[in-house]
Amino acid sequence: QWVKEHLNVLITGPTGVGKTWLACALAHKACREGYTAQYVRLTRLMRELTIAKGDGQYSKLLTSLAKVDVLILDDWGLMKLSAENRRDLLEVLEDRHGRRSTIATSQLPIEEWHGVIGDATLADAILDRLVHNAYKINLRGESMRKQQAKLTGTETSE
Repeated sequence: QWVKEHLNVLITGPTGVGKTWLACALAHKACREGYTAQYVRLTRLMRELTIAKGDGQYSKLLTSLAKVDVLILDDWGLMKLSAENRRDLLEVLEDRHGRRSTIATSQLPIEEWHGVIGDATLADAILDRLVHNAYKINLRGESMRKQQAKLTGTETSE
């Protein structure tokens, strides 16, 4: 229903608790319902957009991102965004707002996203398109990777 209504999903929590797994599971379910989905780490998307400007594919990439029903932006907030990154991200989210669904995952609480984005005016615009029509899921717990290491006996000492 959330995809049909063009709502977003924001998943936060510490490293290893399953944010990406949950985001991909939601996208997989959407695909099973006939929707399209695409996964991308936010840092990689920013590089791809910069490269696309250089090789003349920027508009084509933006159009492609605007058409996918569920776009997963993984690892939101791992890097501070440059001025160019902020403008590009606003373009992506503007094209999708009210038309498609976006899933964002982050180790940072949503309250800290404004500071990571940087420029207050663009941060307001970006978050306005992402946060206000979103389900918010905050995961807690120990890293699943750490738990699995205990099961397999491959845990390293700290």
